[in-house]
Amino acid sequence: MKYLFIAPLFFFFSNSIIAQDKFDVEENDTIKKLRTVVITAKQQSPERMPETKDNVLFSGKKNEVLKLSNINGNLTNNNAREIFARIPGVTVWENEGSGLQINVGVRGLSPNRSWELNTRQNGVDISADVFGYPEAYYNPPLEAVETIQMVRGGASLQFGPQFGGMLNYVLKCEKEKPFTFETQNTVGSYGLLSSFNAIGGKYKKWSYYLYNHSRSAKGWRENNRFNARNTHAFIEYRFTENTKISAEYTNSDYEMQQPGGLTDEQFAANPRQSFRERNWFGVPWNIFSVNFDTKVNANFDMNVKAFGLIGERNSVGFTAAANVEDAINPVTNQYTNRRVDSDHYKNLGVENRNLYRYKLGKTTQNLAFGLRLYLANTERYQKGKGTTGSDFDMSTDGKYPTSLEYTTKNVALFAENQFKVTDRFSVTPGVRYEYINSTAEGRMDIISGNDILIENQNIVRNQPLFGLGLEYKWMKTNFYANISQAFRPVLFSDLTPSAVIDVVDPNLKDASGYNADLGYRGVYKGFINFDVSVFYLSYNNRVGGIRQYINNDPTQGTYLFRTNLGETRNKGIESFVDVNITKMFGVEKPYGNLNLFASMSFIDSRYVDFTTTTVSGTAPNIVITETNLSGNRVENAPRYIHNFGMSWSNNEFSATVQYKMSGEIFTDANNTVEPSANGQTGILEGYELFDFSSEYKFLKNFNVRAGINNLLDKSYATRRSGGYPGPGILPGEGRTFYISIGAKF
Repeated sequence: MKYLFIAPLFFFFSNSIIAQDKFDVEENDTIKKLRTVVITAKQQSPERMPETKDNVLFSGKKNEVLKLSNINGNLTNNNAREIFARIPGVTVWENEGSGLQINVGVRGLSPNRSWELNTRQNGVDISADVFGYPEAYYNPPLEAVETIQMVRGGASLQFGPQFGGMLNYVLKCEKEKPFTFETQNTVGSYGLLSSFNAIGGKYKKWSYYLYNHSRSAKGWRENNRFNARNTHAFIEYRFTENTKISAEYTNSDYEMQQPGGLTDEQFAANPRQSFRERNWFGVPWNIFSVNFDTKVNANFDMNVKAFGLIGERNSVGFTAAANVEDAINPVTNQYTNRRVDSDHYKNLGVENRNLYRYKLGKTTQNLAFGLRLYLANTERYQKGKGTTGSDFDMSTDGKYPTSLEYTTKNVALFAENQFKVTDRFSVTPGVRYEYINSTAEGRMDIISGNDILIENQNIVRNQPLFGLGLEYKWMKTNFYANISQAFRPVLFSDLTPSAVIDVVDPNLKDASGYNADLGYRGVYKGFINFDVSVFYLSYNNRVGGIRQYINNDPTQGTYLFRTNLGETRNKGIESFVDVNITKMFGVEKPYGNLNLFASMSFIDSRYVDFTTTTVSGTAPNIVITETNLSGNRVENAPRYIHNFGMSWSNNEFSATVQYKMSGEIFTDANNTVEPSANGQTGILEGYELFDFSSEYKFLKNFNVRAGINNLLDKSYATRRSGGYPGPGILPGEGRTFYISIGAKF
């Protein structure tokens, strides 16, 4: 019943059509000639990919394209809640309000640094290690992004085996004018200062684009501030109309003070408070690539990307649970030494994509195929004894107890063919072959001055993946279906025992499974845009730990055995619909564009089979009790995620109000309801939030943007954490505002 007052919004959709209503007139003595009227239309968002683009087949795959210039939202702080509202089924984690890390997941999968997605920028990998450590510590500032592309599980054949699919941030560039300058400068709540500046142009055979984005704020919570800078350079040379080469380089660096987590009692008393003033996090990140495109002939297009990444993940802080005070020792008159962790990443890769068109009978068919080579190296240093100070100081006393090196080698071959049975109906089978070699070696700990080395790990897998897509076109709509296999290679954390006596299963398998979609989408009479589908996701061989007796003897204690334990299944409904009300009644010219949209998803994510253990008693009377999580809901997967919005726009002004509803989540696999004393487990209640954003354009080149996030100042939280960025509840931000002025010449 609680949804009845907004349920009608499910039938409506958004965006606008803006026409230039001024005519330039040429006159002579006998005639008056009107110059061509150019109508610039804002496409209804999200758009969808064409059948083929950039040598990739999208036929039969569920996909969305968000054009950010058509969306009102807080781009300055990368507010993912607003930006991804039009893509159904997206879960967003909000650690703090900086937006330095965009944490999104789909279909009940974990949003943790978008690690269930293949995350890219301009088609290039940006996560730490695509297979061993797929966390995206970097994402581009959304003021620099032109479009966001998302392909669900069907992306596994052409982009990689990830269960969530592919997420690609496409950056802005100038394709027409010889020189442009863009600036956007923002102030906001709690000391927010931001400046985005870019130049770009196209001159003869050369194109270029360069931006710098700097942002800082004190933060909504105590002990929460950040400084961030992103710089990106792009240059392109066209040899001919059909052949071009380009190079890109991104340099990003940010430092952030992390306020830590809270217990439930602390959160209820004041979600803005913080008891951690000595926790810091920093990420220098470098991405570079060279891109070569050519049309070999009328039927054969080829693209080759060579890319690399050099980055670090640095943290220092007091990492105890939220109910443990970070206090000064009265004996030493100093704080406890902090823990220092540091990762160093160096990755190189080459990816080739080709599109070949050929005819069967009178119908043109499309074959997309390619090759990928990838090499990644991670050096991990953990448990360093840091200083007793409070600033961002990565100094350590002695060497790191944990010093590990991981490598990933990957070769992938892929091919998909779109067979057009008729002009309306196509069938797209595909295959991908993955060779992955993961290694781990080094020191796990230092005990009594002695290095404790891990047993060298070397896992080789040869994994074929298969998929099939179907699409039937009907007017400006189409029915689509897709089923594609996916898998998740064993992560670095799975290869490393958490304690000296713990054991990793030598026969540890990669998680495997598949995604299936069935849906109907399209545009009706130019004013309704919709996509309604059902999905089914099977996730097998999940990795976990179970307790076992040392030498099968209860008197000797227990150890944790890390192995494959079971399966989860996610299924549900994803729907989006947007209606341009004024266009529907033919009154958009005098009254502007009034749009209503609804993005709704219902998700049922459950454990089908997953063994777990509990331990009671002490030696020699230790008892291990084995149970199964079958029937439990998967942690961090809400039962529903709904977004409703209304926007109005004319040639100069646009404004959007969005309303988000997200259901309650369990934060552990045992589905614990009552919160733990340290705030790390226990159910998190659902939340409902309003956001408002607007833009006014004036004097042709200028704009003013303003907005209020969490309009009603609701107290809420999207996650609990067991470690970084601080154990306990991580509160979402209360009411904040921003105002921005910009120009483009």
